[in-house]
Amino acid sequence: MNIDFHTHLKIAKKSEFWPEYFEVMVREAKIAGLDAIALTEHFNTLNFLDLYDYLDAHFPYREDYYEVDGLKIFPGMEVDVKEVGHILLVSHRESILSMYNELKPHLEEENFIPFADLMDLAESFETIKIGGHPFRPSTPLTQHEPDQLKRLDALDLNGKDLHSIGIEENYENVHFFAEKLGLPVVAGSDTHQFLQYGSVLNKFDFDCSTISELKAAIENKAYSIQISPDLDFRVRSASLTKKLVKQILKTKRDLFVS
Repeated sequence: MNIDFHTHLKIAKKSEFWPEYFEVMVREAKIAGLDAIALTEHFNTLNFLDLYDYLDAHFPYREDYYEVDGLKIFPGMEVDVKEVGHILLVSHRESILSMYNELKPHLEEENFIPFADLMDLAESFETIKIGGHPFRPSTPLTQHEPDQLKRLDALDLNGKDLHSIGIEENYENVHFFAEKLGLPVVAGSDTHQFLQYGSVLNKFDFDCSTISELKAAIENKAYSIQISPDLDFRVRSASLTKKLVKQILKTKRDLFVS
């Protein structure tokens, strides 16, 4: 089973959810060779619940995933913490929605939840906790206490960072940091635009349908990470396309306001 643990199905945090864009993303994920994704939309994205409302209305939820035209979508979200850093949470649908409700007072930067409190919340559910892009200059995780970081289930080898920092440098840094903490590493494309799918992925040794199965496979390292030989091209193309779409959206908003 090929799975991407860090994906977004909206073009940008401040954009609306578009069903048509969602359909394109699902189709392209499968073309890129993915069997499953973890949907880790930003917890403070515009109208976070719209995406889950759409999934509930249009697709069956089997075991711990939505079955969307042959693609497994495991529920999740990406959460900012007070001390700086992004944490990916992947869990049961009801658990993600419950955690989101608990996090509503923490959606703004001045009120972001402390790392330890987020771990307490996530650990009250069956949750896979992944430290997002730990060496990204704007949101590093290296400043956190090791004892707290060890509460994570894995670190994120991030497709966007492999491009911006450098494949060899970022790969070595993330794996060295993970080894010091005794954590596995999982890959996530961090895509907001479909061209980035397949830049990195995890090839699991067997199919998984539940959070407990995914968590056990990660803990036992029953998978390998695949980095696409054209990662730089995929990420650069996706980033340029995303930038263009955001500019178009901004222009439309400005015209509407004026």
